[in-house]
Amino acid sequence: MTLAVGERLPDATLAHMGENGPELVQLADVLKGRKVVVFGLPGAYTGPCSTIHIPSFVRTADEFRARGVDEIVCISVNDPFVLKAWGESTGATAAGITLLGDADAVLTKALGMDFTAPPLGLYNRSNRYALLVEDGVITVSNVDEPATCKISVGEELLAAM
Repeated sequence: MTLAVGERLPDATLAHMGENGPELVQLADVLKGRKVVVFGLPGAYTGPCSTIHIPSFVRTADEFRARGVDEIVCISVNDPFVLKAWGESTGATAAGITLLGDADAVLTKALGMDFTAPPLGLYNRSNRYALLVEDGVITVSNVDEPATCKISVGEELLAAM
């Protein structure tokens, strides 16, 4: 699949840390009948993910909501335990950003966004992307070139809306 405008995101079972521990979440349920920002990145605690990508959505969260976005979702190839700690340490949780784990990279692979970089210890990780999705259909798509973090940041997605 390509992350092109007009394409419908596939359903996937992702993991989120709930009040009582890990919970499974169906992506289709998150998207159904809603306007949602979905962005993907290689992984929690990695360099640009922690210093550029997630902070850009923390900074722009209120502006997205002012434009009618119901939810901002970050998808990463991590488990929900790591994502919970990362969300707290970056301010993403306080900003109301939902962190969903694609631990086995099934969704990432279905989207054609997977890459592997053994010298960095990264296997089956996600390339960077940012989407505006309305009722499951992509209406804005910003996909970065591998190893870059430019057009998939919050400010660029806002500008493209």
